[in-house]
Amino acid sequence: MPLLATPQFQHFSEPLALQSGAVIAGYTLAFETYGTLNAERSNAVVVCHALNASHHVAGVYAGEDKSEGWWDNMIGPGKPVDSNRFFVIGINNLGSCFGSTGPMHENPATGQVYGADFPVVTVEDWVHAQARLLDVLGIAQLAAVLGGSLGGMQALSWALQYPERVRNAVVVASAPNLTAENIAFNEVARRAIVTDPDFHGGNFYRHGVIPKRGLRIARMIGHITYLSDDVMNEKFGRSLRPPDLLAGQAPPSDDPATLLRDYHYSTQDIEFQIESYLRYQGDKFSEYFDANTYLLITRALDYFDPARAFGGNLTRALARATAKFLLVSFTTDWRFAPARSREIVKALLENRRDVSYAEIDAPHGHDAFLLDDARYLGVVGAYFDRIAKELA
Repeated sequence: MPLLATPQFQHFSEPLALQSGAVIAGYTLAFETYGTLNAERSNAVVVCHALNASHHVAGVYAGEDKSEGWWDNMIGPGKPVDSNRFFVIGINNLGSCFGSTGPMHENPATGQVYGADFPVVTVEDWVHAQARLLDVLGIAQLAAVLGGSLGGMQALSWALQYPERVRNAVVVASAPNLTAENIAFNEVARRAIVTDPDFHGGNFYRHGVIPKRGLRIARMIGHITYLSDDVMNEKFGRSLRPPDLLAGQAPPSDDPATLLRDYHYSTQDIEFQIESYLRYQGDKFSEYFDANTYLLITRALDYFDPARAFGGNLTRALARATAKFLLVSFTTDWRFAPARSREIVKALLENRRDVSYAEIDAPHGHDAFLLDDARYLGVVGAYFDRIAKELA
């Protein structure tokens, strides 16, 4: 029987001061839990999500067969993060578009949708908001915090902001900050959105439109960086697009004419399968993701740099952490390369912290942290097995 997930919502009336100096007067966080909190309240695991994910980490929704959580291969009964042994909490970040308060919601100060007026948020702000949720749940200390990509940055930040509340931090396919190249990719994606005529300075809600063209391009740019060159060549190569097919997947519309009209494409314009695949991914993304949320989250990625306050010295920055660490990287991940994870490992070792590191030889690029690789899942499973034994 599949694990059933139920969204929950916690409202906070107490203002939250943000790093930018702005204050959110009241807000709601969406979250889900899996498993049972033990009597000692010591088996809780927080899962931090990446850019376009949410609190729906594992399981399915009742009556919805195709609603698996985005990390369902990692979390659940008998899985690497075993919900029979751990109380797992997935939390949707503030500013997201999947239930937590964000740009699509009403600003209580004005009675209008936030839109472009939603304040800038950082990784540190998200961690503070998550800590408040744990206070409500009565959880003083976490068995572990776990995240991949941007979620890995949050896991690292948890260990720095609340060292006394984190016993283990699992950081997957992440980095201590973004390289200039990564910031550049994010900026190009943001420019695609803000220059879309339907963006209206971020207040497109008032006009009843969505900047879909910008969102499509932003997603296409991002998706290219998540895949390795090997995977792209193996999956698509230089293959031409078969007639009336969209990368072998069902198009968003049953009517090809409607699909083409919406894209403003002609059949001659889509010649290669990789083009079809990217445009299909872009179209899906534009249907469910919010443009202002994309701008907020990519900026949070850009801003994250715990070493900045220490003159760029990562070793000094990580001296505050007392947790045990597991770091995992993937050889073909060029967006968050293994060398970036090794920077964190080196800094932790220089602080004499307990660190485990696995570098997985996988062909899938950055997306590998979401996929079924037996070695990767085995490493994480063994680490959480150790945590469970320490709890026993």
